[in-house]
Amino acid sequence: MSFSRKPYFAKRSLPALLAALLLPCIANAFTPFVVRDIKVDGIQRVDAGTIFSYLPVKVGEQFTEAQASEAIQRLYATGFFSDVRIDTSNDVLVVTVQERPTIASVSFNGMREFDVKAITQSLRQVGFGEGRVFDRSMLERARFEIEQQYLSKGKYGVEINPIITPLPRNRVGVSFEVFEGDRAKISEIHVVGNKAFSEGKLKDEMELTTSGMMTWYTSTDKYSREKLEGDIERLRSFYLDRGYLEYSAEPPQVTISPDRKDIFITYTLHEGEPYKVRSVKLAGDLLGLDDKIQELVKVKADETFSATKTNETAKAITEYLGTLGYAFANVNPNPVLDRESHETDLTFYVDPGSRVYVRRIQIGGNTRTRDEVIRREMRQQEAAWYDGDAIKHSRDRIDRLGYFNQIDVSSTPVAGSPDQIDINVDVKEKPTGLINLGVGYGSTDGVILSAGISQDNIFGSGNTLSLQVNTSETNRAAVISHTNPYWTRDGISKTTSIYYRRTTPYDNDYSRGDYRVTAIGGGLNFGVPISEFDRIFAGVSFEHNKLTELDPQYTPRAYQDFVEEYGEGTNALIFNVGWSKDTRDSALAPHRGSYTRLSADVSTMDLKYYMLSAQQQYYVPLGRAYTLAFNGLVDWGRSYGGKSFPVIKNVYGGGIGSVRGYEGASLGGRDILTNDYLGGSRRVVGNMQLYLPFPGATRDRTLRWFLFADAGRVDNTAGGGCGRGIDNYAEDPCGWKYSTGIGLSWESPLGPLQLSWGHALNAKEGDDKQAFQFQIGTGF
Repeated sequence: MSFSRKPYFAKRSLPALLAALLLPCIANAFTPFVVRDIKVDGIQRVDAGTIFSYLPVKVGEQFTEAQASEAIQRLYATGFFSDVRIDTSNDVLVVTVQERPTIASVSFNGMREFDVKAITQSLRQVGFGEGRVFDRSMLERARFEIEQQYLSKGKYGVEINPIITPLPRNRVGVSFEVFEGDRAKISEIHVVGNKAFSEGKLKDEMELTTSGMMTWYTSTDKYSREKLEGDIERLRSFYLDRGYLEYSAEPPQVTISPDRKDIFITYTLHEGEPYKVRSVKLAGDLLGLDDKIQELVKVKADETFSATKTNETAKAITEYLGTLGYAFANVNPNPVLDRESHETDLTFYVDPGSRVYVRRIQIGGNTRTRDEVIRREMRQQEAAWYDGDAIKHSRDRIDRLGYFNQIDVSSTPVAGSPDQIDINVDVKEKPTGLINLGVGYGSTDGVILSAGISQDNIFGSGNTLSLQVNTSETNRAAVISHTNPYWTRDGISKTTSIYYRRTTPYDNDYSRGDYRVTAIGGGLNFGVPISEFDRIFAGVSFEHNKLTELDPQYTPRAYQDFVEEYGEGTNALIFNVGWSKDTRDSALAPHRGSYTRLSADVSTMDLKYYMLSAQQQYYVPLGRAYTLAFNGLVDWGRSYGGKSFPVIKNVYGGGIGSVRGYEGASLGGRDILTNDYLGGSRRVVGNMQLYLPFPGATRDRTLRWFLFADAGRVDNTAGGGCGRGIDNYAEDPCGWKYSTGIGLSWESPLGPLQLSWGHALNAKEGDDKQAFQFQIGTGF
C-alpha cells in the first residue's frame, strides 16, 4: 500500500542521537536534495498522516542523511512499527514500514485466585490490553505483573505461559495459561531483638502462624504480603500501647525453600525503653471549650504511655468538634521525649478548621429505591451546620432499612466555598423481594408445602407488601399485609393485614378425623417514633373463628372442650399496644447494638384473654469478624371473665426461630386423644449464637457460619396442665428443652439462606427431633 503527500506538514526537530545505528536502515547514501514528493508503503492500520507528522522534512525542503536518521528514530519511537526503511528515488522520499500487530483479545485460563476483570484492568495500567500495539517487551511486563500479584498471595509455585495466536488483519490474540500451584505455607517464624516480651507473646499478636491443628480452617499458615504488613503494624501497635515510643523494626526477612513450599520469616526489633506520661496538655484553638474537650482526654499523667488511648482521645475530640460543624477538625498528638528519665510530655494540638454547613445531600447507587426513601432517614439536613453524630445516626438508620448491602457516606468540599460541603450517600441495593419455599414430610402431616412472597421495598417506595401461604393435609393459611413506614411525614407507620387460616384433621394410627378450624380476620396497626431509636405502636384487629365438621372420636379433645365452652363460632376484637427500641448497627447482619420489644394484646367480645410478650436481643462484637448474639423471648397469656385460655390462641415453639433440633411447633402439650401439638399459653425461649467468618469468604462478609445453643419451653399458665398425649405418649412435653449445633447463613444472590444442624441435648420419650433444618429465600 502506498500513499503520496505533497501539501505542507508541520516540522518537528529531534536530535539524531542514534544516527550511526540507523544509517543501515537507509537504502543508499545520498547527497542532500530537495524533496519533490513523499510516499509511504506497508501501512495497514496507521494513518499516513501520522507518519508524515513524525518526519522532520516536508515537500519542497532539502533532505539530508542526518534528517533520514532522525526520521527513522522518530518512527521507531512511536512503538507502532517493527521495521522502518527510508529510500530515495528521483527526489522522491519513500518510507517503508512494517507495522506491529494489535492485541485483539486477552484471556486467562486456570485463573481462580483473582477476578479476571481486576487483572485485566491492572494490565491496562501497565500498557497491555485490547486495542494496544503488541510488543514482546510489554508482554513480558504483563506476565511479570500477573506473577507479582500471585507472589503477594504466597503462591510462589505459580507458572504463567503466554500463548500468542495470529489473527487476520495483523492482529493477535493473547492467552495466559496459568498454573496457580499451592500457596506456600509458613514453616518458621522467628523474632530477634526482643527482650521485654517473649517470642511466644509476640507471635500471639500476629495473624500469620505456623501450621497447627486449626490452620486448615483459618489459613493463617499461608503466606500473604498483606497479612505480613498487617503483622508489622500489629507489633508496632503492641509496643506503642506499652509505652515503647522508640520502638523500631527492620523490614522482615522472608525466605522460601528451594521447592517453593515453605516460608521462613524473621522479624528484627529494636525495643528501646518504656515511657511514662509526665504531663498532658491541650493546645491550639480550643474555641473556648477547654472544659468540654478536657473531659474527652483519656490519657492521664503518671501512666505508661498508650498509643490506643492517645488515638482514642484524638478521635473523640475530632468527633466532638464534628458535632459542632467543624467537619475538617484535626487533632495531632505530639509526645516530647525525655530520654534520660524515660518520660514524655504529651500535647494534643487542636485545629478545628472552619465551621461548615451542608450545601447538598446527594444520593447515588439507588437504581430502584426512590431518593425520598433514603432522604427521610437522614438526620443531617441540607443548609444546616455539619453534625457528625447526625450523619452517623443517618447511616445506621439507612442500614436498618435492610434494603442495601453497602452504604458509604462521605463528604466533599465545595470548590470556591470553604464553609460548605456536600454529603454523598452511595448505596448498593440488594434483592428485597423474597420467595420462601418449604417442603417437608411427617408421619401425621404427610407432604407439607409452604410459600411466602414478600417485597420489602415495593416499587422502590419503601413500602412492604407480602403474601404468605402454607398448605398441607392438615393446615392452610394465607396472609396479605401492607406496611407504609412513612404514612405521615413525621414517620408514623401504618400496617394493614388480611388473613385466612384453616386447620383440618391430622392422620393418626387409627383413622382420619374430620374437623376444621377456620379463622378470617383483618387488622390495622400504627407505629409512632418517639426518639431516634424508640417507637410505640398500637392497633386493632377483628377476627372470626369457626370450628366445623367436628367428629367427637377423632377431633382433638382440647378443641372439643373449646367448642363446649365457647361455641363453634366466635368473634374477637383484639387491641394491641407496645414499645420497641432498636440500636442495632444493621438490620441485615448486626454486629453491635440491641433490640427490645414489649407488647400486649387484649381481646374482647367472645374471646376474653390477654397476651404479654417481650423480646430482647444483644449483639456483642468480638473483634472485627466475630459477633456474639443473644436473644430472649417470653410470651405469657391468661384469660379473664371466668373462662379458660382459648386453645386456638396458643403459642408454639421448636424449630428455626426458637429451639432448633426439635421439630417445628412440637414443644408443649399433646392432645390426649390425637397426639396433636397443642402449644401453650406460655413460652420462654433463649438463644446464644456465635457468628464466625467463613473460610475464603473475604469478598462476601455475609457468608458466615455459626455455633448456637438454644433453650426453651412451652406450657400453660393458671394451672392449665400439660397433656402428654395418648396413653402418656410424651414423657415431658412441657419441660425445658435444650439443643446445640452448627449452622450457616448467607445473603446469597437468590436471597437469605440459613442452614442448621441441631442436636437435641435432653430429648425424652415422645419428643419429635429434627436435626437438619433450613430456610431459603429467592430474590426476584
